[in-house]
Parts: sequence; structure tokens; C-alpha cells
Amino acid sequence: MPEVNKDKFVIYQIFTRLFGNQNTTNKFYGSIAENGCGKFNDITETALGALKDFGVTHVWFTGVLEHATLTDYSQFGIEPDHPLIVKGIAGSPYAVKDYYDVDPDLAVDVPNRMKEFEQLVSRTHALGLKAIIDFIPNHVARQYRSDARAQGVKDFGEDDDNTVAFSPKNNFYYIPNHDFVVPEGHKPPIDIAAPYHERPAKATGNDVFQAQPSQYDWYETIKLNYGIDYQNGGLRYFDPIPSTWQKMYDILRFWTEKGVDGFRCDMAEMVPAEFWAWVIPEIKKIKAEVIFIAEIYNPAEYHHYINTGKFDYLYDKVGLYNSLRSLMEGSGSVENITKIWQQESGDISENMLRFLENHDEQRIASRYFAGDPWAAVPAMTLSATLHSGPIMIYFGQELGVNPTLPEGFQGEDGRTTIFDYWGVTEFQQWVNGGKFDLEKLTNDQKDLRAFYESLNHFVLNNEAVYAGGFYDLQYANVDGQSLNYDKKLTYSYLRYTDAQKLLFIYNFDKNNGVETNVRIPQDAWANFLKLGNTTAYKLQPVFPSFLQQISLKTTEITSTGVQVELLPNSVAVYEIVEK
Repeated sequence: MPEVNKDKFVIYQIFTRLFGNQNTTNKFYGSIAENGCGKFNDITETALGALKDFGVTHVWFTGVLEHATLTDYSQFGIEPDHPLIVKGIAGSPYAVKDYYDVDPDLAVDVPNRMKEFEQLVSRTHALGLKAIIDFIPNHVARQYRSDARAQGVKDFGEDDDNTVAFSPKNNFYYIPNHDFVVPEGHKPPIDIAAPYHERPAKATGNDVFQAQPSQYDWYETIKLNYGIDYQNGGLRYFDPIPSTWQKMYDILRFWTEKGVDGFRCDMAEMVPAEFWAWVIPEIKKIKAEVIFIAEIYNPAEYHHYINTGKFDYLYDKVGLYNSLRSLMEGSGSVENITKIWQQESGDISENMLRFLENHDEQRIASRYFAGDPWAAVPAMTLSATLHSGPIMIYFGQELGVNPTLPEGFQGEDGRTTIFDYWGVTEFQQWVNGGKFDLEKLTNDQKDLRAFYESLNHFVLNNEAVYAGGFYDLQYANVDGQSLNYDKKLTYSYLRYTDAQKLLFIYNFDKNNGVETNVRIPQDAWANFLKLGNTTAYKLQPVFPSFLQQISLKTTEITSTGVQVELLPNSVAVYEIVEK
């Protein structure tokens, strides 16, 4: 097997609280006792082995850090959170309550919760997999207080001057002489024994610098201060190094030394690139191979956070995800794909992390998205093969998870809850009491999972995909000379190395098949593929495995192009080989 390019890997995102939960009660706003909760220990060697066989290289354990919750752990010395500033029963994993501790929900034995996490990392590494966790740098829970920090480590806000709105020495932003006011409309699902007090009020996580945020704001969090005075023209105070920078370095070092291999950095663009430019190289002095993935939604900042901020990878949501989602829903145009790679061309295409689902997005199978998990076949193949960067799958995506019930705080919105305890029915069929097998899956689920598995292995084992060049064929085929080549719904490109040449052809028309020919211009053939006379070569189908959906009119490559017939919503990949 060729050596896999470090940039081409497969991340499997686990929402840890839900992954191993076998409870089927699924009560709306159910407690942990009623609805159950997955544990670190549920992610066994069997589970991890099954993921490795599936083609996974990295596992993102989502929701590891201790966060605000309505579950009472006071008997273990963990201070309860006020219900007025917690979303859901389980709480948001992005309202961190202690950066130096793990979520007690995830432990079988709460006092030994850190040891159980460390054992999970060890199991992950023993199977040759890498472990990624969230790093949430922009905001913390309103009642943040670290009980687990080492002696001598100062807590956030401990030395703040809360009589001023901003100081470069402060960790938080304040609204002096004002009480925090809980937003109107927020009604927690339990009785409130006493009002919530916070004086002076602190700024809310999504840059709301007022005492009362709205119910649509991140009101459960408070914004961290990295030395930017947002209310006075965005003046920056980065010298000397701000207190928040140093505290965040200490936290990243702590988890790196625990064996964590990478950090998915939540809302990284809300933290100055200068901080990342400083902290990422410093952490890589401790562990050179650790990776940093940035959640960023402003394409204008992509190059900045890669080139200045030193991130390894960025979420490609506003670019490729949005364009592919439109196509999957029956609108949009493949013309946007060309625009996207041209914007990324050259220096950052391999830095883009592609996906079609994650914890923030609606499930493909839901009525709010495509309504059919199979709609992902061409889009996911393109996401995985357009360039040499990594690909990500959200747990249950490969099984067609389709949320149809209100699960708690989020309601029924096509997403799997991140705020409440729940059992994911389709996923529980695969967990199968800890067997992690296909026994209880429907035939359709087995076929869908087989597609994703074959795609994972295809991208890891074919060097034209994980390390090859890219050549967009659109410009040679949308001028009307290629038969039935729909410039809005048909897409094609080459991926190539000296040893392997692949041709990708997509039909994004949900309702109609297409019979077309795809031209490969002489420039691409001679100067990029570096091949001789076309008559010496033929096409060999290599992906997907269910090629009965697709038929070549001929394996010949002619001067007029490659003749191919594709069913609705399909993809065909061919290797160009000698006859």
C-alpha cells in the first residue's frame, strides 16, 4: 500500500455523550437517569477497531471538557450550574466550566473520570488511531470555575479589574455597574429556586457587549479577552503577551501532554490570528505532529488563519459544503465548485477539511436537508476527492440517521441534539449492545455504510487522490460541443500522479440520468497526465463498488471524449490504463 499523505486522512466525529448510549426511552427533556448517557468506557477496543476497519484514521471525541449542566454532581465537589444559564438538561459542550477537567457525564466512576479519558486515548492509540478533542477558546460558561487546575495556576478572571469595561490585563469584558439580565423567552425545563446573580455583567460569547443578551445569543457563555478593545475601534494590545494567551497555552499544553493528537478549535475566527500564530508553534515544540483545525465561516479570513495563524486545516463549510448542499437539495450549480477551488487554488486547497455533516448541521436524511441519505453519494465522493485535504464523517451519517422528534432544547430541527440526553436509534442498531456490527442494520443501511467504507479506503489507498494533482475539465466541456453536458449539474475532473490517472464524472441531477461525453483536452492529456496517443489507453471503472448504476458506452478514449451514461445523482470514477 502506498504511504498515505499526512494531509489525507479520515476523521470520524463522535458525539461522546450519545455514542454508546443504549437507552431507548428518549423522553423529551429527559434526565440522565431517564434517557441514559454514553461513557468513555463505551468506546471500546471493539468499537475503535470497527472504526479503523471502516477506514477511519482520526477520531474526534466531541464534548470531552467539563461543561455547564443541569445534572447535579455536587456530591463529587462539582458546583451546580444555575438553570437560567444552561441550555438543555445535559448542557452545551461549548459552555466550558473547567478547561482542566472532563465531563462527569462521560465517566462510569465520576471521581476517576480523568483516568477513564486517559484510558480511552490509550485505546485509541493502541489501534493506530489519532485522538482529537475540542478546544473552545472564545468563551466559557457563565459560572466558569476550575476545580481541577494545578496548584499555582490562576483561574480566568481571578486578577481582573471588573470596574472597567476593558483592560488588556483582564480575561473578561465587563459591563460595569450593571447586573446580568437573563434573556427574555428562556424557560428552563425545571423549577427555578432562586434568581441568577452576576454583577458586574460580563459580555456574552458571541460579542454581545450589553447586560442583557437575547434568547438567540450565546447567553450561557461569556466572552474571553485576548487583548482587543472591541468597543473602542478594535484597538489591539498584544505586547506584553495578554494573560488570556498564557492561560490558553497552559491549557493546550496540559491536553497535549495527556496524549491528545489534535484540537478542533471552536469559532477560531473570533480569536485573533496573532494568538494562534504565537500559540500553535509553541505547542508544536512539545509535540510536533499535533494538528489544529479551525472552525471558520468567513472565507475572506481563510488564507489569513492558515498563513498567519498557522492552522493546519480549516472547516470548508461556507465554500464547498454550502454549494454541495444546494445541489443535494435540488438547486444550485456545479459552477460554484469551480469558483471555490479557484479561490483556494495554490496554497490552501489541501488545508480544507471537507464534510457534509457535523454536530452543528442538519442530518442529510432529515426533511430539513435532502430527505434521503443516498443523496450524499456524489457530494461526499467529491468532498473526499476534489483535493488532497482531510474528510470528516459525523457519527451515524453512514447509517442515515434521521431525527424526527423534538429531543429537548433544540426541538425538532433535523439535527441530533447537543444539549440533551438522547438515544440515536439508527446508531444504536450498529452499537448492538457493544458488538458494533451489522447484525441489526437494514439492508439499505448496510449498503449505505458499505459505500462510506469503500470511499474511505479509496481515498486512503489511491495516490492520485491523496497526493495527486487536480485538473478541472469543466472549461473543456461546457461550450456545447460535449453531448448533453449540463454545465450546472454535470461535473468532471482529473486527479493524477506519474503512476496513476483518475477521471471523475458526476451527475448532480436528482431526477434525470444523463448520457454524455466528457472531453479531455490535449493540454491535460499531454502536459499534465503525460500520456501518449489516446488509442493506447482505455478506461477501467474503479469506484464506486456499485457500478451497476453506471455504464460506460465504451471503454475507448477518443478525440471526441469519453462516452458515459449516469443515473440520477451518481458518480463514476475511472482509471486511465494502458490497453
